[in-house]
Amino acid sequence: MPGGAVLQDEQVYIGHVQVRAGEATAYLGYMRVEPRRHVPGLEHLREEEAQALGMWVARLSRALVAVLGADHVYAFVIGDLVPHVHVHVVARYPGAPPEYRGPRVDEWPEAPRGGVLEIEALCERLRAWLSANVPARASAS
Repeated sequence: MPGGAVLQDEQVYIGHVQVRAGEATAYLGYMRVEPRRHVPGLEHLREEEAQALGMWVARLSRALVAVLGADHVYAFVIGDLVPHVHVHVVARYPGAPPEYRGPRVDEWPEAPRGGVLEIEALCERLRAWLSANVPARASAS
């Protein structure tokens, strides 16, 4: 993933989505939180994995608001294409029109987009915010 792991611990991996094939940029602030152990769906998570996943989705949401100025953060699980559960955690920027809210938020043409360098810079800012704002034993790595 571009920017590397924003965080990884014994339970989860957090990273920014990559630039899609055939595109030059990605929607900045489109993150994924996934368990380190391969599981096909939410129903297969162990209790400790589910707790960690939920905790990091909430913490990452706070980081996206603080770092990007998001006015809302979406979290959703689709699971149709890849049989490995991951939570999409996506910042919505102020001014996003209603037709680009929800699962289409990353289609808004005026939203901030960037290539590998911009994704790496954002990941570093998120790592720094998480390191400064979460308990030491659960800090970003």
